[in-house]
Amino acid sequence: MNIKRAKEEIKNTIEAYLLKDSYGAYEIPAVRQRPVFLMGPPGVGKTQIMEQIARECGIGLVAYTITHHTRQSAVGLPFINEKEFGGTAYRVTEYTMSEIVAFIYNKIETTGLKEGILFIDEINCVSETLAPTMLQFLQYKTFGNHRIPDGWVIVTAGNPPEYNKSVRDFDVVTLDRIKLIHVEPDFEVWKAYAYEQAIHPAVISYLNARTEYFCRIETTVDGKFFATPRSWEDLSKFIEVYERLGKKADRDVVGEYIQFPKIAKDFTNYLELYYKYRDDYQIDEILSGIIRESLCNRLKRAPFDEKLNVIGLLLSRLGQSFRAVSDQGDKTGLLMEELKKISPKAGGTPENGENPDISMAASLALLRDQWNGDWERKRNAGLLNRREDYLRRDVESLLLQYEENLRREGLEEDNAAWERIREMFEEENVRYETLLAEGGKALEHAFDFMEAAFGDGQEMVVFLTELNSGYYSVKFLKEYDCERYYQYNERLLFKDRENEIKARIDSLGK
Repeated sequence: MNIKRAKEEIKNTIEAYLLKDSYGAYEIPAVRQRPVFLMGPPGVGKTQIMEQIARECGIGLVAYTITHHTRQSAVGLPFINEKEFGGTAYRVTEYTMSEIVAFIYNKIETTGLKEGILFIDEINCVSETLAPTMLQFLQYKTFGNHRIPDGWVIVTAGNPPEYNKSVRDFDVVTLDRIKLIHVEPDFEVWKAYAYEQAIHPAVISYLNARTEYFCRIETTVDGKFFATPRSWEDLSKFIEVYERLGKKADRDVVGEYIQFPKIAKDFTNYLELYYKYRDDYQIDEILSGIIRESLCNRLKRAPFDEKLNVIGLLLSRLGQSFRAVSDQGDKTGLLMEELKKISPKAGGTPENGENPDISMAASLALLRDQWNGDWERKRNAGLLNRREDYLRRDVESLLLQYEENLRREGLEEDNAAWERIREMFEEENVRYETLLAEGGKALEHAFDFMEAAFGDGQEMVVFLTELNSGYYSVKFLKEYDCERYYQYNERLLFKDRENEIKARIDSLGK
């Protein structure tokens, strides 16, 4: 299965394992909660989905790469303890708590999250001395003498033997105690993720044209050559930062991430063309409504790779506008939810009750303090991604700004203060509507250019397909009513699907 389906399966497993009966016991006892074992090629996203799952489920996450551990750090160190059995004293060897188990308890103490995921990576690559411990861990959920706390679901991951010579095969006894999930790379699933994470458009458009290079791992007489989803994502971020520094990634830089010389060379050449087309076609000018006939004619005659690159540039710039709309909309929604907690008739917050002696500005300060505490706990628990954290900071700044404005303007009376808050909040709504309208205009101009250059050609199908794949474009189109988008979707994509079905029927008749 692909990584998206694997993520859904793990989330479903966690929900099932953490379901309790009417007496507060887990419906599936810990002894029957099989650890999940994700088997798949390196860089496909196994570790990353665990962070997403923990955030989405609101539970803790402790992650370890087991190959970094010795038997002592995994099991604990031995010490001598004296115990009495049948009236006779004996010296007994016991073990200190495993570092891994101790870290789980520490996570519980610092975050307050009593349930979570223990993720052990490279589980099938342990050393020979640690192998029995890992088998005991998978079968009995213990490290040495110490059990994994109830409520902590075990998820493990590893690579198939063709990717790692250190892999140890599990016997049937062990395999019969785990949930085995095979994960395969899937470009379409990754592409949807790439749009959401704003992966560099050159990477997306390149892999769109050369999907076979998305995940490529080969072993030859000259060594191991590979390009993985993880390496493309890391390269994307590095290129983005390089551009901000006014630098360009050359073949050597690309080769540091894409360790497959043929692919690294090909992508470097593609990146050079990407920059050239970005300068030649002036995408911002097109999206502002300036459509030059000479550029349209040039693009009509251009090779398909060039056409794909320009379409990718259009989509990238549109994506920036769509993401700005989404960020402003989410920020406004988050701000509104917080302001609802303040009573417009009396100071205070729902948590503290109405208090006629406290001003609206003081209520805002109190709300901000409480809110910051909640978000700080989420951040410490690892339940926030970067975008959520930045949105929170933006809303915090707005709440502080509202508070300062009320104090500076001397608005002590509740109704007047609340009316001023409404005015300031409306400014955020206006910003959202402005960004939405600007994004809509840019999209309409993009359609103008695509029509002038390609008409109803296959290029328009590519443009529509990518709009339908992008996280922020889909979100934008739910808010902005673009007639041409729906018309072309119905006419071109339906026709494309009809042709595909006819081709399949024809092939069956042969």
